Order: sequence, then C-alpha cells, then structure tokens
Amino acid sequence: MLNKPIRLLAMLGLMMPCCQLLAQAPIDTAIELKGALQLAEQHYHLLKSVKYEADAATRHVDVVKYNWLPTIDASYQAGMGTANNLTGIFYPGNILPMTGPPATGNDYKPVTGSAASILLNWQAVSFGQKNAQNGVAIAEANTKKMQWQQLLFQQKINVISAYLDLLLAYDMTAIHKSNIRRVEASLYQSRVLANTGLKPGVDTALFLSELSKANIDFLKAQKQLAVNQLLLAQLVVTNAMPVPADSVFLSRLPVVARQIDSSFSKAPLIQLGKSQFLLSQSREQLLKKSWYPKLNVWGTGFARGSGFETSGVNKTWDGLGMNRFNYSAGVQLVFPLMKYGEIKKQLQQQNLLSQAAAEQIEESKTSLTAQEKMAAATFASSLAVATETVQQLKSGQYAFNAMQIRYNTGLVGFADLIQAQYNLLKAELDLKLAHWDAWKALLLQAAIKGDEQIFLNEIR
Repeated sequence: MLNKPIRLLAMLGLMMPCCQLLAQAPIDTAIELKGALQLAEQHYHLLKSVKYEADAATRHVDVVKYNWLPTIDASYQAGMGTANNLTGIFYPGNILPMTGPPATGNDYKPVTGSAASILLNWQAVSFGQKNAQNGVAIAEANTKKMQWQQLLFQQKINVISAYLDLLLAYDMTAIHKSNIRRVEASLYQSRVLANTGLKPGVDTALFLSELSKANIDFLKAQKQLAVNQLLLAQLVVTNAMPVPADSVFLSRLPVVARQIDSSFSKAPLIQLGKSQFLLSQSREQLLKKSWYPKLNVWGTGFARGSGFETSGVNKTWDGLGMNRFNYSAGVQLVFPLMKYGEIKKQLQQQNLLSQAAAEQIEESKTSLTAQEKMAAATFASSLAVATETVQQLKSGQYAFNAMQIRYNTGLVGFADLIQAQYNLLKAELDLKLAHWDAWKALLLQAAIKGDEQIFLNEIR
C-alpha cells in the first residue's frame, strides 16, 4: 500500500523540473505586421534615445530665445584683508583689484570689507544676431528630427524584412514536415512490397536513410525558424517568441508596382541631407551677423562697506555693514573691430561645408535613382521566376503522384521514385522562395522611395 504514494511522490518530483522549464520558456505570441511596427517604434531603445535627443534639440530653441531676455543678478560679498595700496595701472589678470588712495606704508593688520549689488544687463539690439542664433537652433532641431525619422524608417524596413524571413522559415518548416510524411508513406509501402516480394528489402533501408535526411532537414529548418523568431523579437523588444499572424500574403504575389513618384520626396536620406544643408546655411548667416555691433543696456544699484577710516583709525569688524551707497545706468556699444578677418575665414570654411552638403544631396539622389532601376528590374524578374515556379510545382506534383503509383505496382525502382520526390520538394521550396523574393523586391522599392506604405498597401 505504501508503494503507490511513493510512486506518486516520485512522479511529482520528476515533473517539477519540467514545469519549471516550461515556466521559463518564452511564450509564443501571435503578432500582426502592423502591430510589430508599432511595438518597434514604441520600445526600441535606440529609437527612443534618438527621439529624446530630437525633443531636447526642440527644447533648445526655447533656451536660445530665453537667453536674449535681460539678466538681473544680485550679489553680496564679504572679506578680510589689508589696505596697502599704490596708484597706477596694471593688467588685472590673476590679481585681485584694490580700491582706495595710496597708503603711507605697509600695515599688516587686516580689516573687514563688504559689497552688495543688483545688476541688470540686457543686449537690447543685436542687429540680426538673435534671429540668426534662433535660426541655427531651429535648423539643429530639424536635423535631429530628420535623423530620428530616418532611423525610424530604417527600423520599420528591418522589422518588415525580419517578418518576411520568419514567414519563410515557417513555410520551409512546414514543407520539410510534409516531406517527412511523404517519405514515411513511401517507407511503409516499401515494407509492404518487400513482404509481398514485389520489391527488394534494400528499398526499405534506402527509405530509412531518406527519412533520416528528411528529419535532418526539418531540424535545420526548425533551428532557422527559432533564429528568425529571436531576431524579430529583438527588433520589437519582446521576451515572447513572435508568431506571424499575417501569413497569407506570402502565398500570393504582389501586384505589379504602379508608377511611383521619382522625386524621392519622402526618402528620409534626402530629407536628412536637406536639413543638414539648411543647418550649414544657418550657421553661415550667424557668422555674418557675428561681426555686427551689439548695443547693451545696463543698470545697477550697489553698496560698499569698509572698516578703513580716512582718519587712519581702522575698525576691524565695521566693514561687514554697508556705509556707502551708489547707483548707475548706461548703454554700451560693442563693435569687434579685429574679428573681421577671423570671421571671413570662418565664412569661407562654412561655405565649403554648405557646398559639400549640397553635393551630398545630389550624390544621394544619383544613388537612389540607380537603386530604383535595379529594384524595378529585380521585382520584374522575381515575378517572372515565381510564375515559372508555379508551373514547376504542378509538374513536380504530377510526376511524383504518377511515379508513386508506378512504384507501388512494381514498374519503377527506388531511384525513380526518390528522384521524383526530390523534384517535388525542390519545387515546393522554390515556389516559397520565389514568393518571398518578390515581396523582398517590393520592400526594396519601398525602402528606396522612403515610403513603407508601398509595401503595406499590398497586404491588405
């Protein structure tokens, strides 16, 4: 009676590790292509990083505008030191300035002193420099935004490509599974025929070898399927193993691509190039304006305290209080007389950078035009190949069925049947590859044009 509870406990002990492994294994989750694109946009860390940088550049525009407002600074200071002074001027670098008349001698007894002020400073007129700085900040923000849009578009193309690869891996796995069933059926029939004496027993051994080969191909297909699942999961940032829900469109061909705008107006690469060119031109304008004068307005109220008395009687701690009060206001016109040569050379440098940016745009257009022609040729070739593979599959299916009947009746041998089976397997694989290649060619066109809707519109 005790054996039964012991057996139950032993079974539970064996099942526990299995349950833990199942709990740790990733869960398959069905995902549509558009859902995968949304997940990638929301969760991909590099995209979020560049998006934050673009938002920060937009905020910088407000910072630049705010910097042109007047500044008001309040300050108070206190110190202790001697007052051994001499008249005359000196360059103030690395030397603290000292006020007051010349001293009759050196007196090393320290006395306190203090000062407090409120200072208003405003660059009232900049002769266009404010607008130029705002223009540079806006151009920088637009460039960051274009970088984010280019990265987002490239991420969408990568997700669609990985989705297609995963669909192909699922179909390839299913084809190899079907091939295993065909080999198993032939193996069973060879045993029946060997038992009846119609076929030699060696056919059974040969079919066992073919079954082993089919299982190996199936295992390799499963490995590739797992790899493609992990790649797509990485792109959409999920711990689940994605299972494509949009699996039907790979069983048909996309329609012939209609005439598409050839100006590449939506291509993120061109948009980024244009934003970089405008940024370079904005910097040119800022350099031109930087040689203009600046009109500053300032005003201040300040007070001083000192423990040094004109009578010569110094009071050590009286300097912490204020005993002299002043105010002043004024304007200042600043003109950088010696900056013209430097700014002129900087303008020449920036102008060359602008020309380089313009040439980069033209180079991108030339490259995209060539890629567009190659993509169109690839798409047309893929459709033609897919049409031929349909006929190849029909012929392969007919030949295999006919050869199977002839083998069962003893009219042909193992070599003829297995060759027909190879031809059928190749035709099935070639058809899936042809469909996948056609959709990849359409995706290439969408990538070149900078518009993923060219692809997505075909799967509705």
